[in-house]
Amino acid sequence: MSQVTLDIIQGIAQAAANAYDGAHDEKGEPIKIGLKREDGHPIHDSRTVDGFKVKIDGSHVIITYQSDIKLKDVYANDFEGEMDTCCEDVSKWLKKEYKKVTGKSLSLTGEEPEILVQSTSRVRVFVITTKRYKIGGLEGVEDRLKPSEDRLDAKFKEFLGLGGLGSRPKNKNQKG
Repeated sequence: MSQVTLDIIQGIAQAAANAYDGAHDEKGEPIKIGLKREDGHPIHDSRTVDGFKVKIDGSHVIITYQSDIKLKDVYANDFEGEMDTCCEDVSKWLKKEYKKVTGKSLSLTGEEPEILVQSTSRVRVFVITTKRYKIGGLEGVEDRLKPSEDRLDAKFKEFLGLGGLGSRPKNKNQKG
């Protein structure tokens, strides 16, 4: 792994670590990532329980957003788009925080999100949205999801083509 790749991974990890609940910026203001828990007054309003985590898998960053929402919100218009927007908000904040931490820009190319909704009661559900982003600028990192190549040696292929242990000897008279 090259030093550039290591610096990118460490920068993403540090940017994600700066997003804990209750974090403040340099001016003492609460950090606004784009999560639903940031809306409203922390004491007087009903708070939404949501959060995110970041994983690095080969040449991809995986952002997982989780939230506890009402069942009626699942059946509302464009629920998938709303969950995708939440992941996009996190990725925008991650890019901005990466720029603060390292002084360099981060290139992330998103794929389609995967959304899992699990019932917790007749009124509430737990939703987990996972979205993969391709990291730009990585050197020497293999894509884990690409199909494998055929790398068998020609002699080994020939051996496999013989089938089992090869042909039977000519002097074998037994059946079976």
